[in-house]
Amino acid sequence: MIVLRLIKQLFKNPFTNKFPAKYTPTSMTEFLKDVEKGKVKMIPPIETPPQFRGAVAYDKEKCIGCQLCMRICPSRSIEFIPETKKIKIYLSRCTFCSQCVEICPVDALSMSDKWLLADTNKYSKNLIVE
Repeated sequence: MIVLRLIKQLFKNPFTNKFPAKYTPTSMTEFLKDVEKGKVKMIPPIETPPQFRGAVAYDKEKCIGCQLCMRICPSRSIEFIPETKKIKIYLSRCTFCSQCVEICPVDALSMSDKWLLADTNKYSKNLIVE
């Protein structure tokens, strides 16, 4: 049974993304500049699978400020802002469990397919959803 499963996996496409370059560049910023100029080709990433749980997407207009998402969040990555009656999500703390999406009564939260979230500053604008 295990051998059969291994043989099937041999012919399937990989589930992981390859590094964007064939060889590791000396500088990523220089590599990206070369890609923009057309000097180097970037290996395209594979598509995200259906129901992928990437970064949380937030529709501020739909939000009613009920704070249910904040109460259910196991990693306490959601902060309520009383002045605006809206929320702020810190993706650096988020575990992408999707509990906030499931409990939101007005569907203001959803899971996007955005997965490239690396940053050197955990409070960067790229890692905060408002």
